[in-house]
Amino acid sequence: QVQLVESGGGLVQAGGSLRLSCAASGRTFSSYAMGWFRQAPGKEREFVGAISWSGGRTEYEDSVQGRFTISRDNAKNTVYLQMNSLKPEDTAVYYCAADSPTIATMWPTFYYEADEYDYWGQGTQVTVSS
Repeated sequence: QVQLVESGGGLVQAGGSLRLSCAASGRTFSSYAMGWFRQAPGKEREFVGAISWSGGRTEYEDSVQGRFTISRDNAKNTVYLQMNSLKPEDTAVYYCAADSPTIATMWPTFYYEADEYDYWGQGTQVTVSS
């Protein structure tokens, strides 16, 4: 079992920055790919980005590419989402998720699909004012 707890959300003006953290419990965190998703009111949950177990591979949704950066510190069992140049349309609840692969450290084929992930945090609210 893995438990995920997000933090770092808040209210920020457009153009500002926030860094979200996702702290994970469990000894096998370092073998999991991790994803970030977000859900705005009235919309479906959407993919934001993902990072491989080692941090060597990252993928991003087009609208955040170049503005958001995912990183991880396996020694601290934590994954981060650095968000720069925030826009009002980035307003959403942000969730981190962990993929427990059939083969340890395997990159999830459908890393952009919420159904790929096995564990979820409770989410943290990010609000960007114009």
